[in-house]
Amino acid sequence: MLPNKGPTGRGDRWSRLLGVRTSWTTVADGTFFCPGCGGDRNYERRTGHRRFAVLGIPLLPRGTTGPVVECMTCQERFGTDVLDRPTTGRFAAMLRDAVQTIALAVLAAGGTGARCTVEVALSALRQAGYRECDEEQLVTLVEAVSVDTGRLPGLYGDSGLTGFAIELHEALEPLAPHLAAPGRERLLFQGARIALADGPYTPAERDILATVGHALALGPEDVNRLLTEARTTPS
Repeated sequence: MLPNKGPTGRGDRWSRLLGVRTSWTTVADGTFFCPGCGGDRNYERRTGHRRFAVLGIPLLPRGTTGPVVECMTCQERFGTDVLDRPTTGRFAAMLRDAVQTIALAVLAAGGTGARCTVEVALSALRQAGYRECDEEQLVTLVEAVSVDTGRLPGLYGDSGLTGFAIELHEALEPLAPHLAAPGRERLLFQGARIALADGPYTPAERDILATVGHALALGPEDVNRLLTEARTTPS
């Protein structure tokens, strides 16, 4: 049988003789959540230099490419925006911090005088991973953080945001883009249940819970719905 001399055969031959080769340089490394593997993996951030090659030998520069993020496990390359997604470990820490900040803010707004309120908050914290926290530690932490945050007048103009409200935005806003709506709603609902443990919402508790909803990118209608559901749902 005669060798293939059609267009495809000639094209394959030319691609072996002439082409563009990319040499990669690693500029950083670390751990990221790999979309290809579906878990935390090591990565290298790389930039490339493109060169026209003859017989596989790079000759003429053809510019740069990248940067890209290359997974060291599956070898797949991604845009650098993949690093915006937190690793599994980082996400878990952000979620724990969110639960703690909401619980402290609600307790500071409604007070820690009612033991039932503290117990509901403790239950939420232990479920989030703070298993060693006890009632005395929680009350002491609320008092200490309340003194530390205080009120920060003028920082947000005339909005009247307290230090706790600012803490809520700092803890929740980075988490919100990575949490589905049911997860964000659950965080607000959990805070509402803490507020309701000793009776109806106080104005201060409503203000704090509204701030939680806003920081979690929940609209006012969703916030009102969840606060009503928390009030009517048996504990």
